[in-house]
Formats: sequence, C-alpha cells, structure tokens
Amino acid sequence: MAARCICNPMWSPPERIRHPLPETRWPTAEEARNALLFQPLCLKSGLVLHSRTWVPAMVPWRASEDGMVTPMVLRWYERFAMGEPGVIVVEATGVRDIPSGPLLRIGDRRFLPGLAELVQTVRQASGGRTRLLIQLIDFLPVRRRPEPAKWFSRFWRPKPYHYERFHQTIPDAPDWKGDDGEFREAVFQGGPEVWKSVLTQREWEELHFGYRERITDTHLPLVRDLPVILPKAFADAASLAQEAGLDGVEIHCAHAYTLAGFLSALNDRTDGYGGEKENRIRLPLEVIEAVRNRVGEKMTVGCRFLGDEFIVGGSTVADAGYFGQRFAEAGVDFVSVSAGGKFEDAKMPKIHEAVYPYTGPSGYACMPTVLSDERGPFGRNVYLAQKIRSAIRDGGWTTPVVTAGGIATFELAEKLLQEQCADLIGSARQSLADPDWFKKVQLGLGYEVRRCKFTNYCEGLDQKHKQVTCQLWDRADKDDPNVDRTSDGRRLVAPAWTRSMSL
Repeated sequence: MAARCICNPMWSPPERIRHPLPETRWPTAEEARNALLFQPLCLKSGLVLHSRTWVPAMVPWRASEDGMVTPMVLRWYERFAMGEPGVIVVEATGVRDIPSGPLLRIGDRRFLPGLAELVQTVRQASGGRTRLLIQLIDFLPVRRRPEPAKWFSRFWRPKPYHYERFHQTIPDAPDWKGDDGEFREAVFQGGPEVWKSVLTQREWEELHFGYRERITDTHLPLVRDLPVILPKAFADAASLAQEAGLDGVEIHCAHAYTLAGFLSALNDRTDGYGGEKENRIRLPLEVIEAVRNRVGEKMTVGCRFLGDEFIVGGSTVADAGYFGQRFAEAGVDFVSVSAGGKFEDAKMPKIHEAVYPYTGPSGYACMPTVLSDERGPFGRNVYLAQKIRSAIRDGGWTTPVVTAGGIATFELAEKLLQEQCADLIGSARQSLADPDWFKKVQLGLGYEVRRCKFTNYCEGLDQKHKQVTCQLWDRADKDDPNVDRTSDGRRLVAPAWTRSMSL
C-alpha cells in the first residue's frame, strides 16, 4: 500500500534522497540463539530481561478522555506482548491529574485498576517473559492556534509600548490610549505587516502557533514552583505504578516536555534550576531521588533523554554525555537515548490546530524517513547513544544504554550490540509494523517479518491525534465483522501471526 498524506507533512532534508530498505540476511534459529540480541540482561534493580529487545513508548491515542485504560489500550499492549520482547514501555503517562485528552494518566488512585489490568494482560500474553515499564511524563499547557480576530479581541493585552510601536509604524494614526477596544481592532485591521512591527516576538508566536507555556515562564506561579511540585508528583506516580505491578518506570526527560525543558541549553532560569548544565540537570536528579526514595532499590527506575536537541542554541551530545554520567551516578537502572522533537523549530500549525513538535528539523532527527539526505534514516542516531555510553563507561559506571531510531534488521541490531554502541535495542516503528518481529527472528523465521517502510504514516496519524495504526495492516480483513476498528474503518491492532501466514 502506498503511503498517503494525511497531515501537514513534517520537515525533510532538502536533498530528498529516497532510500530503499536495506537488504538483509535473517539468521537461522541457531544463529539467533547465540546472538547477543537474544541474551538476557540483569539490571541493577535485579530485574532480569530475557533479551536485549525493547519496544519504546508510543502514544496510540486509545485511552479514555479522562486518562483511563480502555479495552483498546489493553489490546494494543497485548498485541506487542504476544511478540515477547524483553521490555515494553507503556506510552507517556501524565503524572499530574490534569485534563490531557485520550492519553493515559497516573496522577490518582482511580487509575490504578486499569493499570493493574494492563499488567496482567501483558504478563498473560507474553507468558510472563516481557517486562513492563511505564513512561512517566509531565507537560505544560499548549493551546490551539487561534483565529487572529479572536486573539486580538480576547487574548491580547496592549501595553504602552504597543501604542508607541503602532505610531512609529503609522505616524498619523489616532491616539487610542485608554480605549483598548478600538486600538486592538486597528492593529488587527492593519494586517501581518503591522502585527509584526507592533507585537513582541512572544506575542507573534502566540498568534501564529498558539499559546504555549515554557519552563522559563517563572512569572507564572505554577511554573515557578515546578521544582517543588514535580519531585512529589513523579514519586507519587511511581508508587502507584509499583502498586499496579509494573516492573519499573521510565522518567521522560526528552523531547518537548517539562523535564526536557529543564535540561535544555535554552533554559535560562535564574533560580538555581537553569543556566549552566549543572543547574539544568538539578530538577531531573531531584525527581529521580524522590522516585527512588519512594519505591526503593528493587523497582527499576530509568530515564529517557536527548542525545542532541537539534535546535539552534540547544543542548548537544557534549551536554548529553555529562547528563548521562550524572544519571548513572544517581543510580538509574538504564538510560534511553532519543533525539530532537522540539517545539522551537516546529512548523506553523493551521488555525484551530495545535503546534506539533515533530514537524521541524528536530522532529525529523527524532523520526527520520526513507526520504532523507545521504546519511539515510537507518540507525541514524546511534552515534548519540554510543557517545553517551562511552562517557558513562569513562566515568566508571556500567549503566545500560538503550538506543533506537530506524533499527529494523537483525544484522544492524546485533552489530550495534557487538560493537558496544548500546546495550539494548529499541524498535518502535518496526515493532508497530510487525509486533512479532523479534520472535520471528529468534525462531529463524526472519523472512516472514513484515518490514516497516519508514514513511511515517503512523506519525502522521499521531500528529492529527488519530488512533495510531500501520499502513501495512490497518486495511487488512476489511470485511471481517469481528475485527475491532477505528471510527474511520482502520483495524486497531495488527493481524495475529501464525507460522503458516503468508506475509
């Protein structure tokens, strides 16, 4: 099935070279048995993974509007568990009990029964082999891009300097001081050129991208108090995860979310939590300490962070190497490395839509496609994990490192492990395309793997907040009344695999 454009497409490199899927030779069952990819790994917490295979967190948009586990959520994770990966990480799950649409939450005890049922579902489907972690996340408000007339009349607050800028642009304009209504209307009617001259940079962004809070907005009481609020919120969430029976938590310090904002080189807070990298990592470390104190040493606690922000003025792999060392020193059981995915370079959304942090160059760095530059998409960001792992090892720690990004063949996965680029292999899009692919490879049936095309069809659905599926299977069995489907007719999970299936 050809990829279909279903959204405002994300950025792609100007070279626009179309890369074919790499040719590969799948191992025999005996070769797979002896491969490092399928050897066990014991984490510091004592949790034993039966293999180095890892399904990273993906947001499928299947929770209820109030953040509850639904039957669709259970089916989603059950299907991945049937492939028996070493680890599945449950999607980004909010630690504060605030509205977030159909995304999972864990900020209150009412979420506990659903999460406990999810644990049992994964255990049963994997025969107890797959370990289940949950990704804990905090995020700040992001609003949809407004209509200009509405923004000027309802949200804009003119200040004296706005009047001055307006008169510098239109010297013979009337003096509207004291009459904000007429002034707002005059600026609005002036159009984009007047808007650009009158508005501040932040106001211009709010008009064109929608309102978005930053961790540097310390004039807002809640943002100012995040260093007080978040350690307890994450610790409470981790405690509930432990009570639900999850094997561990992954603290989300990556992409466009709150803790990633603190790590960013753009964080210039002056309260001891911004500026130099030693201050920027302070809150994530305090969160980790609070979580560990709450759940003890025997529950797995890891974190996911960026090897490079890939934005102007952002953190680089040199910062990430330092962060990795500090996380290892703090005693995390693993670090998982990602890249990019920031608001700062995202594309301007359409009116009534929210800005999406994976539509710019940094978003491409996170999820590269087959339409690429000369480097191509396959294993593109492994060097980041390798550099971070080297920094951690140079510091004397043995903390396992998870790498991901365009890893979809046994050959590449095994090569990365053998060359000590990483200790665990994350595969999101390929696992979505074929939830059984690790199992097929281990059985010597790699030729039956349904291979991801890396067109980001799935990412386009996510961008539209639609239930995420894969173009390779979501139209299969269209006439089968027993297949659960989305409202627009796509099947919700991949077809079941049997060894006689022709793929």
